[in-house]
Order: sequence, then C-alpha cells, then structure tokens
Amino acid sequence: MFDSPFDFFALLIAVVAFIFARKAFNQADMLRARLDAIEATGLQARPGPPPLTAFEGLEQTPAAASPGLAAEQAEAIAGAEPVAPAAGEQDAAPKDARGATAATPPPLPQPAPGFEERIGTRWVVWVGGLTLALGGFFMVRYSIDAGLLGPGVRVLLGGAFALALLAAGEWTRRKESISTIEALPIANIPAILTAAGTAVAFATVYAAYALYDFLAPATAFILLGMVALGTLAAALLHGPALAGLGIAAAFVTPVLVSSEKPDFWALYIYLAIVTAAAFGLARIRLWRWLAVTTIVFALLWTFPCLQCGPSMVAPHAFHVMSGFVLAALLVVCGFMFGPPADEGQIEPISSGSLAAYLFGATMIVLNSGHADGAIIVFALLVAATLFVAWRAPAAAGAIGAASMFVFAVFAEWAVRGNPDMLVLPGGPLPGIGPAATDSSVLLHLIAAAIFAVGFGGAGFLAQGRFNSARIAVLWAASAVFMPLALLIALYARIAHLDRSIPFAILAVMLAAAYGAATEALTRRDSRPGLPISIALFATGALGALALALTFALEKGWLTIALALMSMGSAWISMQRPIPFLRWLAAILAGIVVLRIGYEPRIVGDAVGTTPIFNWLLWGYGIPALSFWIGSHFLRRRGDDAPLRTVESAAILFTVLLAFMEIRHAVNGGDVYRVNTSLAEFALQVCVTLAMAIGLERLRVRTGSVVHNVAAVLLTVYAAVVTVFGLMLLETPILWPIDVGGVFINLLLLAYALPAVLALLLSYAVAGRRSASYANTIAAGALILALTYVTFEIRRLYHGPILTRGETTGLEQYTYSIAWLGFGVVLLGIGILFNSQRARLASAAVIALTIMKAFLIDMSTLTGVYRALSFMCLGLVLVAIGWLYQRILFRRHVTPPSGAAAVEANP
Repeated sequence: MFDSPFDFFALLIAVVAFIFARKAFNQADMLRARLDAIEATGLQARPGPPPLTAFEGLEQTPAAASPGLAAEQAEAIAGAEPVAPAAGEQDAAPKDARGATAATPPPLPQPAPGFEERIGTRWVVWVGGLTLALGGFFMVRYSIDAGLLGPGVRVLLGGAFALALLAAGEWTRRKESISTIEALPIANIPAILTAAGTAVAFATVYAAYALYDFLAPATAFILLGMVALGTLAAALLHGPALAGLGIAAAFVTPVLVSSEKPDFWALYIYLAIVTAAAFGLARIRLWRWLAVTTIVFALLWTFPCLQCGPSMVAPHAFHVMSGFVLAALLVVCGFMFGPPADEGQIEPISSGSLAAYLFGATMIVLNSGHADGAIIVFALLVAATLFVAWRAPAAAGAIGAASMFVFAVFAEWAVRGNPDMLVLPGGPLPGIGPAATDSSVLLHLIAAAIFAVGFGGAGFLAQGRFNSARIAVLWAASAVFMPLALLIALYARIAHLDRSIPFAILAVMLAAAYGAATEALTRRDSRPGLPISIALFATGALGALALALTFALEKGWLTIALALMSMGSAWISMQRPIPFLRWLAAILAGIVVLRIGYEPRIVGDAVGTTPIFNWLLWGYGIPALSFWIGSHFLRRRGDDAPLRTVESAAILFTVLLAFMEIRHAVNGGDVYRVNTSLAEFALQVCVTLAMAIGLERLRVRTGSVVHNVAAVLLTVYAAVVTVFGLMLLETPILWPIDVGGVFINLLLLAYALPAVLALLLSYAVAGRRSASYANTIAAGALILALTYVTFEIRRLYHGPILTRGETTGLEQYTYSIAWLGFGVVLLGIGILFNSQRARLASAAVIALTIMKAFLIDMSTLTGVYRALSFMCLGLVLVAIGWLYQRILFRRHVTPPSGAAAVEANP
C-alpha cells in the first residue's frame, strides 16, 4: 500500500500532529473563555486592595488558580460542623468574612468537554476497569483450559488479584485526595479499580464454592455477604457506582448460594444487615435511588419465601418488621435519624418505604390464611405507621396505603370464609363452617375494633395539628373510610349480608360519632383543610346511617341507602361548597348503577308478583327520586361533570323503573323471561314518548346537555321500537295476536295513544329544534294514527284476531271512507286552528286515499261499492277544493272604476 517506509512514517506524523493541534486549539479556547470571564468579573468587582507584587502574586497563584476543591474534600467540608470562633475573634470574624467574600472572585465557568476529552478522561478509564475485571476472569479460564494451575492455586491467585485491585484503588484515591490537581469531570479511577476488585473477589468466592466445593454453603454465604457489605462501605469513599454494584451483589448472593434445606432465619438476618448498611449509606450520602433500590430488592425477597406455607410466619414477619423499622429510622424524612423534611410536604420515598413493607405484611397475612401471628404483626405495623406519620408528616402518604391494606385483609377474610353457615335464624349449624366466636373471628373482631378506633381517633385529633391541608384531609379521609369499610367487611363475613340488628346498632353508634365529630370541628377556628374534613365527617355520618338501614332491613335497601347517601352528599355540598362532595355524590350514583347491573331485580327472586307495587318500585323509584333531588341541589352551584353524572343516573333509573315495571307486569313477575309482546312494545313506546316530552320541557328551563341528549335518545328509541316492534315483529296484521275488545283494546294502546304522544312531542320541539326533526315526529304520529284507524276497522270485520277471514268489498269500501273522513277531519282541524301542518297531513291522507281508489278499489271492488267509493271521493275532493277557494285562499276582485260609474248612472 505504501511505496516506502517513509510514506508510512509521514502519515503517522501527520496524524499525531493533527491530534496535538486539536488539543492545542481546545486549550486555547479554554484559556480564552477563562480570560473573558476574568475580565467580566474585574469590570463588575468593587475597588480592592493595592495590586500585589510579582512574588506575592506567585505565592498566591496556586490557590487562586484552583476554583474549587476535589469532590471528596468538598463533601467533607459540606458535612463538617462549623467551628465556633474564639472569644477574641468573634468581633473580627464578621468583618473578615465580609472582606473575604468581597475579595474572592466568583468561580469561573467550565467549558463543556469535547469528544477527545470524553474519550481520554472517561471512556478509556471505564473500559479499562471492565477490562481488568474480565482479565481476571479470563486468566482463571485460561488456567483451567491449559491445566497450568490447580483449583486451589487458581482461587488464591484470584483472591490475590482482587486484593491488588482493591489496594490500587485505595492508593490512587489517597494520592488524588492529597494532590493539588484541579477537580475535573472525569471518570473516577479509584472507584473503577475498586469496583473491578470487588467483582473479582465476588467471582473468586463463588468459584471456590460452586466450581471446586472448597467452601461450605454457610461459609460461602458469609464471605459473599462480607464482599457485598465491603463494597457498600467502599461506596462511602468511591461514589454511587460502587454502591449500585454492592447492593446488587448483596441481594443476588442468596440466589447464588443454594441449599436443600434453606434457613430462612439466616437469610432474613443477612438481608436485615444488608438493608441496614444500604439505608445507612443512603442516609449519609443522601442517595434516594439507593434507598428505593434496597426497598424493591427486599420486597422481592418476600414473595418466593411465601410459598413455604403458613408455618414460616415468624421469619417472614421478622423480615418485614426489621425492614419497616430500618426504613422508619433512616429513610423517613423528619423522623429519628432520617433526612430533614420540607414543612407540610408529603415525601414520596418516606411514605412509599413504609407502604412497601406494609404490603409485604399484607401478603404474609393473606398467604398464611390469616394466621394469628401474621394478624398481630400486621396490626403492629399498621399502628407503627400511624405513629410515624403522626410524628413525621412526610410519611402521611402511608396512611392511605395502610387504609387500603387493612380493608384488603378484612375483605379477603370475609370472602374466604363460609358465610352461608355463619349466621342463621337458629344460630350456626354445629360442625359446619367457622363459628362467630372462634379464635380467628374473635381476633379479627378485636383487630377491627382497634383499627377503627385508631384510624378514627387519630384522624379526628389530626385536624388542626398540621399546617398542610392535604395532610389534614388525608387523615380525615382515613378516619371516615376505615371504620365504615371494616363494618361492611365484618357484616359480610358474620351476617352474610342478611338482616342484623346488632350491626345496625353499631352503624347508628358510628353515625353518632361522626355527627359529634362534625359538630366539634365546626366550632373550631379555621385551619388548612378543615372545611373539607368537616364535609368528610358529615358524609361519614350519612354513610353510617345508610348502612344502619341496610343492616336492619332487607338486601335491596343497600341500593336505596347508597342513593340516599348521594342525595345527602349533594345537599351537604350546597351547604358547604366543597368540590369533593360533588364528586362523592357522583361516585355514589355510579356505585348504585353498577349495583343494578349486577342484579337488575334488586332483591333477586323476592321481587314479588304484584304489578307496580313491588320491590322494583322501591328499588328503582327511590334512587331515581334521590338522584333527581340531588341533581337539583348540585345545579345550584353550577353545571359540571358530577352534576351531569347524577342527572344521567336520575334519567337512567327513571327509564329502568318504567321498563322493569312494564316487563314485570306483562310477564307475570318474571323479568328474565325471553318473550316479547305487542303490549310490552306499546307500553315502552308510550312511556318513552312521555319521558321525551318531559325532558324537552325540562331542558328548556335547565339548558342541561344531559337532558338534551337524553330527550333525543328516548325519541330515537321510541322510533326504533315503533318500526321494528309495532310495525314488524308484533304487528297484528301479520301475526295471530289477540287484540282484545272492540274499541278498548291493544290497538288503542299500541297505535292511538303513541300517535297522540308523538303529536304532542312534535309540538314540544317545534321552534326549539330543527324543522325537519319536528316534521319527522309529526309524520310518525300521522302514520300511527292512520294505522290505528285501519286496524280498528279490521277489528270490526274480523274480530280480535286480525289475520282471520277474507277481506270483503264492504271492508275495502270502509277503509276508503274512513281514510277519507280522517283526511277531512285533519283538514277541518287545520282550518279551525290555522295549522298548515294539519292541512298538509290532510293532503297526504287524501292523496293516499286517491291512490288506494285507483290501485285497489278499481280492481277489487265491484258493483255499488266501487261506484260509491269513487262518488264519495269525488264529492270530497270537490268540497275540499271549494273550502280552499272560499275560505283559505279567498280572493276579492275589485271592479273597474268605469263600470262602477255606469252602474251608478244607467
């Protein structure tokens, strides 16, 4: 490629020269930036002391040229306690300090490192550390493949290499700490060497245990743990990278060292030591990431050990308790040895650390089948959470997590049991299912009472203690939620959702306690979050009263109680305008809607067979009325999402009440019966049209988008049922349906009444919606009315079953006369009330009659009926023409003036 060696050397020299030139340019740019900063600082600085001589300047150059200290020295200075000046120096100290501050120039800006600097100061060092560690591994592998050294020698050499790397790391660290080299953002060479040494040491111990069986499992476990803890200790000097390596190695060690008979006590004691070391390091260096990583790893070690069954509750409980205590002492801000806390702020890591170990305790309880020891440990941790959060507001977020975990434990306990045999009218059956007084139930009752009193009392006493509204409201919410949730869980477990007067009494007592708390807080001076807390306790009183009704009455009253709670929350929000209460009313309405989705009959088979006055009336009617009243209360404070939610629930329950009652009455009380009928479709259309009329009137007054949309949806539903139900699926002209009596029959309900309601609806929307919308509804009314006239005539000729018999000529003639008379009546109404819509409807009916006369009567009628049909039609058409000419569009013709004069003077 090259003609001679000189060409190669020339190219090599050119590359080297380019590198040196690039480095010189970078240094020149750095010096220029520093000179510009010095000049700018000199222009803004105040007049200082006289200029220094040349020697004085040389003496102070090292100190002035170094804008900062090394990273370790800066941290040591920042962490050191200030030294009090001597008695004689106290007066002079402030003056000297002010002079030093004025004379010291600000630190110079550091230029951003270039590509070359990154490679030379960072990447090379990192790759070098990795290469050293891999070199140690590869050397051991080579010795194995070549058979040069025995296993014992290999392990000793690996340990020696690890010690050499650790010693080199410590030596370089000490050399850098005493040097005067300026601290640059370069890779930490001592940390890289130390990390490589700990990695080699870890691999050496593991190889001695796993590959060569030189070490017993216990010895290997202890040595690996010592390496991991030593790595964490070295992180105090070498930075966070080494801490990450140490914490990963510490928690992975139990995975590497396995045993046929695992000792959980040894494992959890080791994890407690590792957790303490990691939390201590995180506290000293304020490394939040290290605390979070430690919590995650410690929590993960809880799950695989839970598979060993409830007999191992004690070591698992020790693991979560030790972790909880260490987190409270070292991680929670503002508590014991934890970091300082911000006033009135909830710190996520402080709250999350306690919540994580509470979650571990919850898993132990659930996995052990609610063993007594697990319940006691869980209760102790919940109590400790309340205590820590009471002393350290930064951990207040753990209060909400504790509430959720307590409810989860008791809810799972309620579902796990056999509630069918717990409480019967004659008491629990002997030997079947747990009794209400056995040890497990008794322990849960005691724990529930302690939790209810603890959360409720602490939540009440916390009002006014904290300056943060968020923290005060969080305590109040837990105080309201926890007793109610526990009462519901115990009721489900012990009473199996049946009537229970004792639980009703407890609910009334709880409502009285919430009411007293509400009154006591109302008399206090205004504090952050107090109005919301008052509203929460008032809502708790309403909820407890609703539960009392539910416990004392039948199952369906739960739906009614929740609906009444929604109305009560809306009323309280009107008295105290707190946005949370509006959302609470909406949430309760949503719960009631979900409740009926689960069981539309409200009370199951006990709904009864009496039409109208059955459980559907109470189960749907009372919630509908409650939601209508609640929406009226909410509307006084504005139109928002909670109001629209409650309005939607009110409309939904009103519609479902009507539909369910219709289905119940038509199907003999069986609302699940797969059957449709003309009567059911007719009632649905009539009710839907009537509701649409009411909503059209209501939306004009309220302007609610919910009322607007609901009116349109109901109208569309009525149209769909009319077309597919009344005109196709259940029309009596196609199917053998018994329509009943001569005039009082299903035809009147299915076609005449819907026609009248549709006509009223068309007038209700006239001028308020588009003309096409109103005209379409009016056209539907006309079709229904004409259908009723036709079917009623057929009923006169064929009896209650319209499909029977032949159609005679007299019947066809009657249709023509009836249609013609119907058109004339419409025309008369249009003339009398000056209604163009009625006159146009008359024209449509008469046009249809004309078409029938020429298409049907001319071919089917014979004799006198054909003649009479056309004669009557002709007379009516002439009469209609005369009415239009003489009454509607009468024109007055004015005679000419000349003709008038001739007539006057003949």
